[in-house]
Amino acid sequence: MDASQLNWLSATDAARAIRDGAISSEQLTEACLARVREVDDKVQAWAFLDPEHALKQARTRDQERREGRPTGPLHGVPVAIKDIIDTEDMPTEDGSVLHAGRTPVHDAAAVAMLRAAGAVMFGKTVTTELATYTPGKTRNPHNPEHTPGGSSSGSAAAVAVGMVPLALGSQTNGSVIRPASFCGVYGFKPTHGLIPRTGVLKLSRTLDQLGFFARSIEDLALLGEQLIGWDEDDPDTRPRARPLLAETACAEPPLPPQLAFVKGPAWDRAGEETRQAFAELVSALSDSVFEVDMAESTAPALDWHRTIMEAEMAAHLDLEWEKGRDRMSPSLRAQLERGRAITALDYQRACARIPLLNAGFDTVFERCEAIVTPAAAGTAPHGLDSTGDPAFCSLWTLCGMPALNLPLMQGGNGLPLGVQLVGPRGSDARLLRTARWLAARVAAG
Repeated sequence: MDASQLNWLSATDAARAIRDGAISSEQLTEACLARVREVDDKVQAWAFLDPEHALKQARTRDQERREGRPTGPLHGVPVAIKDIIDTEDMPTEDGSVLHAGRTPVHDAAAVAMLRAAGAVMFGKTVTTELATYTPGKTRNPHNPEHTPGGSSSGSAAAVAVGMVPLALGSQTNGSVIRPASFCGVYGFKPTHGLIPRTGVLKLSRTLDQLGFFARSIEDLALLGEQLIGWDEDDPDTRPRARPLLAETACAEPPLPPQLAFVKGPAWDRAGEETRQAFAELVSALSDSVFEVDMAESTAPALDWHRTIMEAEMAAHLDLEWEKGRDRMSPSLRAQLERGRAITALDYQRACARIPLLNAGFDTVFERCEAIVTPAAAGTAPHGLDSTGDPAFCSLWTLCGMPALNLPLMQGGNGLPLGVQLVGPRGSDARLLRTARWLAARVAAG
């Protein structure tokens, strides 16, 4: 491959090529930096990027390999980090003037895991204000007049346009799946509690989940395997054997998967183009899909999600509220005002609904391998004053289920239209396998 095109290598292929000595980490990192110089004036994906620091890491990885030292599964591969995830060698400013200039003392647990796997921490990607709704500077890579989504806007855009093969994001509502859909990349939000969140901006213990972006399902699996683990500072993780995500994702399903097409609580917000696209998809998959209309039965879930999210946000951002509410956006101030007004009774009632929702979905998953549903109301909305509606992700985030965006469709305006695939909690490896099967099925027509 032309050295100037190395940035388009998948992470899986790049790691193999570096391990075999076909390319160097420095060559790959320089190709990614060249792509940044070429396109980032339009995309504006980076909150912090020091090219020499990225190259220094890459040269260190190359030296380690030449010396015969142990190499990890991501040795020499650049990874972008959302700017709410702590990095001891780069600022982490959380997209907020309130945290401007903040450089953490320690890496987040996920960053430490990536370094142990040999990855190059390429730079910090733009997030919305404190990972909420007020947009950052990033533009949609397919059309700069449209939103890239949020809050993991920079991470999704950077992968989509070939600046890096992998990027970390996070999701408290729809902040991985929605930007993945709008930017046309694969996005994965694993089961709640699978990946430690230590060192990540805390909004909601109940809902916060790390996720990531790639240009292939195999790359999602490769990255995910490096991040799963227990951390004593994240009470929602637990000691467990790492699931073999990559091995399972690349395997053929033992039987053709059955899928449930679910019209969830936000179905009435779906655009006509989305409705038609999913009707065609269901028709094309007729032998492998059955329909379940849960729009009415799950309708209260959007309110339960909002109650939990805003109450916990108000608690975790109390210091910012007390010291800097006048420098917050009107949108964030309104969220925190609502959160501070939520009663303990309403909060506890909302939390108590989560196991009931999951129990209800158990009956659906008895008949299918995964749920297929829209990732968003439609393609990325025009304009840069909003990141789009996250409601098509809220239910699955509330339930803590693993979810994937598959960039399988396109709107009439030429922008990506994502397909969301959701599995039962703990089924992450099988969900990746089903996603790979579905992508191949759609590609085959």
